[in-house]
Amino acid sequence: MVTQVEFSIPAQRRGFHLITDHVLDQLTELPKAGLLQLFIKHTSAALAINENTDPSVLDDFETSFNRIVIEGEKYYTHNDEGPDDMPAHIKAVLAGSSVTLPITDHRLNLGTWQGIYLCEFRNRASARKIVATILS
Repeated sequence: MVTQVEFSIPAQRRGFHLITDHVLDQLTELPKAGLLQLFIKHTSAALAINENTDPSVLDDFETSFNRIVIEGEKYYTHNDEGPDDMPAHIKAVLAGSSVTLPITDHRLNLGTWQGIYLCEFRNRASARKIVATILS
């Protein structure tokens, strides 16, 4: 059986935001076993699974992404929406537009220290749309 729902994450500041609880609030009861696939419908934000306890990890992500993809470089030709525009697209490609999680005993089968993150790469972001597909 396949179930699908689309929902929005309210606009967030630039950075990495734990959204596990928000995702679960949007879903009906999870099946005994299956998969949850999440897809973000944007090209300047991403989804990830990672550390959900120590906030310094999120600061290190932000710092590392900004060192890998530098804003304001003269070689960017796509800058319609400001100096963070093209870098946000590149960061989204690096991080990815979807994650897949196992469902076991009606719960997400995440590791002890894992959570679902919205990776927001824009300085002035809007709400982000996510499509959740449950396969059981």
